[in-house]
Amino acid sequence: MLIRVRYQDNTYDMVKAWRLEEYIATGKISAFHRGNEWVTVSRDQVRHSGDTSYGGPERRRRENNLSRVA
Repeated sequence: MLIRVRYQDNTYDMVKAWRLEEYIATGKISAFHRGNEWVTVSRDQVRHSGDTSYGGPERRRRENNLSRVA
């Protein structure tokens, strides 16, 4: 899949999706097109594939750990 990007010098290009994170990390691009809008790397939220940890409370249901009120 190709993604439209804007480089730091305001030129545009199409890059392969697997290259996008590398270009964001190295600062090569200033924005990319996601869905129907442009995402500005320095301003908008960008998801990183290595950022998988969740710091919040565990909320998934566990059958073995249900509190039962008698």
